[in-house]
Amino acid sequence: MLGLLTLNSRKLSAWETNPGQFQQADFLRLRDSGITVFHPAVGFTDGDIYKASLRDITGWNAFLAAHSGQFERIEGAAQFKQAKLLGKMGILIGQQNSAHFRTVEDVDRFYALGQRVSQLTYNGNRLGGGSSDRRDVGLSQYGVQIVERMNRVGMAVDISHCGDVTTMNSIESSRKPILVTHSNCRALVPGSARCKTDDAIRHMAAKGGVMGITMVRTFVRAAPRVTIEDVLDHIDHVTKLVGVEHVGIGSDVDLDGRDSRAQPARRFDLDGIVYAKKIYDLTEGLVRRNYSSRNIELILGGNFERVLTAIWTV
Repeated sequence: MLGLLTLNSRKLSAWETNPGQFQQADFLRLRDSGITVFHPAVGFTDGDIYKASLRDITGWNAFLAAHSGQFERIEGAAQFKQAKLLGKMGILIGQQNSAHFRTVEDVDRFYALGQRVSQLTYNGNRLGGGSSDRRDVGLSQYGVQIVERMNRVGMAVDISHCGDVTTMNSIESSRKPILVTHSNCRALVPGSARCKTDDAIRHMAAKGGVMGITMVRTFVRAAPRVTIEDVLDHIDHVTKLVGVEHVGIGSDVDLDGRDSRAQPARRFDLDGIVYAKKIYDLTEGLVRRNYSSRNIELILGGNFERVLTAIWTV
């Protein structure tokens, strides 16, 4: 639920502005990853965020129209299975910042363009506080209005980057389940404000939400060596805390990882992993940890499919 086709912003921009630059080899590589639906949201934080977000979503729509035989925009729950049956890859359009909602009515405008998920804050904005803010003042009254309108139209509220107070306020304010598309457990990474507390995870789950576990090294473990086993520890933690029905995958990486190939030291990537095959590694790890086939299906997408179905039912 945060899965990126590419972290190369230049390449992504080229695909959106000139879809013909996306080649069959690019599609085959994505298909071989084992991922059937990507939520490739980006977060604009500088300049005219409204224009940047509009350009991004318009670009995705142009890309999807040009490659309709390979991709399908996921607008409703039925399209998860439909895309798979047709052999297509699903693209779920979202944004990692809701500052493009200049007015409450903008939620409707972007929904009409295909946006189905919006993270409330990347850093702090007029809706609420971010995890990197010195002081999180919580969800503003305007933020409450945006959450209410998102609930009404059927757009999922994502609180992955929100500060602790804004996280709790958002869960309380929403009539519908809340998503944490890409974060980890602070109990396992005590120094990381970007990871969620056990209390926040409990409240999210009590509302019916799902949390996607990220594979970004700094949010997995503070240690010299960080591997897929440490990612699995976060899945185990959420499962033991609130149940397997409330955990999923939000890797926040593409098929190449985040670190430069020329850089030997690992800054963001895990040790001993080929990111193009990360879903297979996760699946094998879940089997080793004795998760049932049904529970593995839930973790690899079933939980997010269920909660999005509930959110999108207006």
